[in-house]
Amino acid sequence: MKGIVYKSTGSWYDVLGEDNQHYPSRVRGKLRLEGFKETNPIAVGDWVSFDIENNEGIITEILPRENHILRQSVKKTGHSHVLAANITQAMLVATLTQPRTSLGFIDRFLISAEAYRIPQILVFNKRDLLTGEDEREIDALIQLYQSVDVQVFLTSALQDDLTVIRDRLENQTTLVAGHSGVGKSSLLNKLSPAIEQSIGDISDFSNKGTHTTTFAEMFELNEISRIIDTPGVKEWGLVNMKPEEISDYFPDMRALRLSCKFGARCLHLHEPGCAIKQAVSQGTISASRYHSYLSMISGDDNRK
Repeated sequence: MKGIVYKSTGSWYDVLGEDNQHYPSRVRGKLRLEGFKETNPIAVGDWVSFDIENNEGIITEILPRENHILRQSVKKTGHSHVLAANITQAMLVATLTQPRTSLGFIDRFLISAEAYRIPQILVFNKRDLLTGEDEREIDALIQLYQSVDVQVFLTSALQDDLTVIRDRLENQTTLVAGHSGVGKSSLLNKLSPAIEQSIGDISDFSNKGTHTTTFAEMFELNEISRIIDTPGVKEWGLVNMKPEEISDYFPDMRALRLSCKFGARCLHLHEPGCAIKQAVSQGTISASRYHSYLSMISGDDNRK
């Protein structure tokens, strides 16, 4: 039977079969020995073939993916971790305070999605905690990310009506990610009370969230709309991106890079006649985006 993976614990999977039944499933042993460079060769959202034995599924094949979102594994050097597969859009929940999401982390998430031409949504949560200075900063960030074709929302999951966000999720399979503590679970619970994700507190010591989502899991908003919730992500390392191609995934740089004197070979560092450096000095490319780009091509561990 063919089915789609709804939940992954690393050893067991919840697979929805073509018969509309859920099957607790495991992988046939040899499937894990085929040279995967992923810590989780089967991800939520994957379509798989499986056999049924004693009302349990035995996954025999991973079917070809349309796309996936992945980052460097923090546990296994040289491997990637796939957050989800076969999605139609990716949504990052971020906050300016309690905890603060760095612009470098936001940009790494966005270009990881852009590399697969996956549309991106950025939700700034905890609007109710913003000060006057925060509000000025968030207004500038909304303008910045809207200018690079990211859909941006400012909200309070605890206080606001989320209809406009729910409408954006209609008829989509949406990956939802973010640091622990940004209110991702509160947001999802309000979008659909049937989700019922547990909610953690902010640590007084670190001002960071505690992990509440343990495993990636897909939920149905309705018959045509799905959300994939993921565990809180602390850092985001890029995977399989050469330095000379990273600027291709910045829409604000992509249109200019071939105007550089050295064309596609320009890394936009110290090269003469660089159109992107000129755009940064003129303010048409933001300094924060260029700083994110520099940290990516240098291989810095500035992933947070």
